[in-house]
Amino acid sequence: MVDPIENAKRTAARKAVEDHFNPTARYIGIGSGSTIVFVVEAIKDRNQDLSRILFVPTGYQSRQVIVKAGLQPIQFDSLPSGVLLDVAFDGADEVDEDLNCIKGGGACLYQEKLVATHAKKFICVADQRKLQSRLLSKWDKIPIEVEPLAAHSVLQSLTTLGSQEASIRSGQLEKSGPLKTDQDNFIVDAKFKHPLFPKATTAEGVEGAGEDRHWAVETLAKEIKQIEGVLSVGLFCGTNGYEAEKAGRGAGGQKPVAAYFGMEDGSVVIRKAGEKDIVVNKQNEDKTTSLEN
Repeated sequence: MVDPIENAKRTAARKAVEDHFNPTARYIGIGSGSTIVFVVEAIKDRNQDLSRILFVPTGYQSRQVIVKAGLQPIQFDSLPSGVLLDVAFDGADEVDEDLNCIKGGGACLYQEKLVATHAKKFICVADQRKLQSRLLSKWDKIPIEVEPLAAHSVLQSLTTLGSQEASIRSGQLEKSGPLKTDQDNFIVDAKFKHPLFPKATTAEGVEGAGEDRHWAVETLAKEIKQIEGVLSVGLFCGTNGYEAEKAGRGAGGQKPVAAYFGMEDGSVVIRKAGEKDIVVNKQNEDKTTSLEN
């Protein structure tokens, strides 16, 4: 029996690759997690010459996926100076109406952010469970990569910011201690009381600067990043790759330019910045329907 969630991931991956994979690309980022397996599968199934493309993984798991598919991996720190990836494909734990993302459920958020911010465009691929209007709606915590020595002081600082529960993530075997990232750091998972506002000021006049524990995504991300010992915050927000390029910054876009969500009915919801969600039906991919966010 086909798992409907896995099938939804595969459908979203195929549509994302169809729309954004270019066989003339030189560097492509490959993220982490279960959905990215289907992205690599979709790239291979196009039966195009991939011999000149180098694929940049965001961790051990994604490198193994690349190698197993017979593709050529290259480490991020081996990229030529000043070069941007043509595209980066990655998943997310949750995506809001403004394409802000929570990432880090798989403990690869630091390398994922490195790759996303050094890509001309980041394309998010997920299933319908990740499609939300606000972050912390279903996924209830923000992953944060921290230096082990500072972990307990980071927990205290997060409490000051209004986190109702922050804890160091354990490994698969609790007796083996905290989970370690590829950089030998710890992951802290921080829960906050309210879903995050996509933008700093809401229509209701709430500024999202921590009043009554209400936060806007980018404001909270900046506050957490300022805590001594924090390496990376699992909130991908601010600008996307297109916006960073337009501003003359080159690298720096954290948000995806588009997110593809596979639905259990076989359709794909495509969310782009500043646009209504589009539904691409499985039966006829030329037929699309607009959705109100």
